[in-house]
Amino acid sequence: MTTDVSRTFREIQPAHYLFKIESFSLLLETNTEKYESDEFEAGGYKWRLHFYPNGNKKRNVIDSISLYLVITDTKNLPQLWEVNVQFKFFVFDHIRDKYLTVQDADGMIRRFHGAKTEWGFDEFLSLKTFKTDSNGYLLDDSCVLAKVFVIKYGGKGECLSMIKEPQDNIYTWKIDNFSAITQESLFSETFNMGEQKWKLLLYPRGNVLGKGKSLSLFLEAADEETRPLNWKLYAKYKLRIIDQINAKHFEKQGGDWFSDSNNSGGFWSFMLLSDLHGGWGFIVKNTLIVEVEILIMSSIKNLTL
Repeated sequence: MTTDVSRTFREIQPAHYLFKIESFSLLLETNTEKYESDEFEAGGYKWRLHFYPNGNKKRNVIDSISLYLVITDTKNLPQLWEVNVQFKFFVFDHIRDKYLTVQDADGMIRRFHGAKTEWGFDEFLSLKTFKTDSNGYLLDDSCVLAKVFVIKYGGKGECLSMIKEPQDNIYTWKIDNFSAITQESLFSETFNMGEQKWKLLLYPRGNVLGKGKSLSLFLEAADEETRPLNWKLYAKYKLRIIDQINAKHFEKQGGDWFSDSNNSGGFWSFMLLSDLHGGWGFIVKNTLIVEVEILIMSSIKNLTL
C-alpha cells in the first residue's frame, strides 16, 4: 500500500495501542487470512488494526506480514469527511530491548476519507526476518506489535493467544431413542471448553444443502447474552460420530472465527444418511453418540498500558 518505508530502532516503549500475539506458529497453522483487533479510540475517531499473518493475498503479498490502520464507525462522521493522520507501527526486539519502527518515509501524513478508509504496509516485515531467532521479534513464539499516533491519547491494547488442546477439550453427547426424534433439529446441553460455553446443534435428517441426504452437525457458541462487545474467538475442531462396534469413527475437521455475526461452525452435509443408517455401528440400540474435540482455541485479553 506504500512504496517508501522507513525502518529505524528506538528504545522508548510506545504508550498507545499494544497488540500482543502468543503462539504465533499456531496462528499461522490456522490459515487465518486476516485478524481484526478490537476497536479503539484515538483523536476523537475509532480505529482497528488489520493484521495478515501470512500476507494480504488480495494484494498478491507473499512471505510477508501485512499490517494496516483502518478507521471505523464512519457512518457517524459528517458528509464528505476526511481525517489526516501520521502514524507509526512498532515491533519489539526482545534481544536488544528495542522497538523496530516502521512508518512512511519522511513522516508522510495519510488522508483517510470515504473512499480510502485503510492505510498501512503490504510488506510490513518478511516472515523470514520475523521468524529468525537472532532478530528477537519472536520470543517463546510470542511477539509484541504497537501503533502510535502523533495525537496523544489514552493507552489500550489486546493480547491474542492460541491455545492448543485446551483443558477438557472433548465433549461427548449421547442421544437415546434416536429413531423416535421428530423435531427438525436438537441442541446438546451447554458445556465448557477453555473459557467459552458451547453447544452442539444436530439436524437428524439434514437441513439446507444436506436436507434429506445427510446429517447436519454444528458447533455453536453459547451464552450470547453474556458476551463482551465485539466478541470474537477462533476454534479449530473435529466433529465426529462414534462407531460403537468397530471404533472406525466418522469425523470432519473445521476451523472458524466465531463472532456476534457468526456464532456457529460445522457442516450442512456432515454424513450421508445412508452411511449413518447402514449398519456400520453408528447407531446401536437406537443410540447415537456425537463428539466434538477442540484442537486449537484463541483467547483474547484486554491490556492497559
